[in-house]
Amino acid sequence: MRIAVVGCGAVGSLFAANLSLLDDVEVWAFDLNELHAAAINRGGLRLSGAGDVVGYPRATSDASELPPCDFGIVATKAMHTEAAIAATAHAFADGCVATVQNGLGNEETLASHVERVIRGTTFPAGKLVAPGHVQWDVKGDTTFGPFEPRPAPLEAVERLADACTRAGLPARAVPDARGPQWRKVIFNAATNPIGALTGLTHRRVCADPELRRLVSELVDEGKAVAAAQQIELDADPEELIDHAAKPEVAYDHKASMLQDVEARRPTEIDYLNGGIVRFAEGHGVPTPLNRAIWALVRGLERSW
Repeated sequence: MRIAVVGCGAVGSLFAANLSLLDDVEVWAFDLNELHAAAINRGGLRLSGAGDVVGYPRATSDASELPPCDFGIVATKAMHTEAAIAATAHAFADGCVATVQNGLGNEETLASHVERVIRGTTFPAGKLVAPGHVQWDVKGDTTFGPFEPRPAPLEAVERLADACTRAGLPARAVPDARGPQWRKVIFNAATNPIGALTGLTHRRVCADPELRRLVSELVDEGKAVAAAQQIELDADPEELIDHAAKPEVAYDHKASMLQDVEARRPTEIDYLNGGIVRFAEGHGVPTPLNRAIWALVRGLERSW
């Protein structure tokens, strides 16, 4: 089996490094960061923290070097999905492409370039600390399922989930992956921008009563939008928020949006709170708090 990880930042590196340890899987890592790709080819891809791993995927910053692949795992920021899949689609002419990205709308973008798409949701998290080295902050599960308009066969989804599980990244294949996806979208939209706007880690956001109340109100809006689409969440996002605040989980983890704000990089707010607002408008559901958070983070970005 040959798998290409498209976007080998923090999350992509977790998949690339672990999957490369399997004897029956050949892994390619595509990333525009040439220093990162060169470091991987020179000394391997190192993960430290929640797990200590050194994997040896073949890394490149030149999409034309990618060979035909059975699977793609797209792990770029949501705003880079279009460019990433446009550059790499040739490698998946006979394969399937999964997204493990944050936010809403990535599957639709993939489906405009490839025939077989897998809707994916993943919870492992970390951060790039140096070329070739990623700090693994949070372990977690992954869910894969066929994307309805351009579905990959369920058998293929099961193959990918099995490979990830054997590599130490527990994954399951389900017929309908919208519930897990919306649970994570609601979780991220309710917590990440609050941390980004205040500079607080997940634990400190949850420890402040007023901020925690705001988080719950954002969750309620997201739940209403999911319900309007007849999407049954696989678990309550509130439980996930409390779980992540535990010391052994994501106690002092800086959410990716806070990392982006500190580095003055564009955030994924358009695909999180903005995505919820867009879906809400199509179903007549009011989402004033998500709209306000969306506007605040966009305003923060413009201030740079």
